[in-house]
Amino acid sequence: MRDPVLSRDERTFLETARRAVLATIAPDGRPRLVPICFVLHPTRAVLYTPLDEKPKSVADVTDLARVRDLVADPRVSVLVDRWDEAWEHLAWLRCQGAATLLGADGEGATERDPVIPSLRHKYPQYADHRLEHLPMIRIAIERTTSWGALAER
Repeated sequence: MRDPVLSRDERTFLETARRAVLATIAPDGRPRLVPICFVLHPTRAVLYTPLDEKPKSVADVTDLARVRDLVADPRVSVLVDRWDEAWEHLAWLRCQGAATLLGADGEGATERDPVIPSLRHKYPQYADHRLEHLPMIRIAIERTTSWGALAER
């Protein structure tokens, strides 16, 4: 079945990207940007990014500014880009959507837990992270804008 939001090239671009930048809306209305690791749902236009065990400025990951932002206003953007010195290979994809926090327990864990093996496969660094015990951000992609040679590589 064809995804109504993502083209085949956009889906492939997202699936192969190693990192992205998440933009949330801070309380003063300014964008707040943070680099993220992520995986794309295999059939739906949904991204998942973990709140992992890399060092953070807060003890509880739910106190992170990006989490506070998306709880207050779920509108987010995710930008994935490919840089190349040969500019004909440049490309970027911006995904706009709504973010929710999948909790570590209960209903959120039901959706979060099946994603964890994909995250560990894509990012071997997660092998020793306790992702099963941490919340995760779910981003339902509502609209995309892209430019450049998405289909390359």
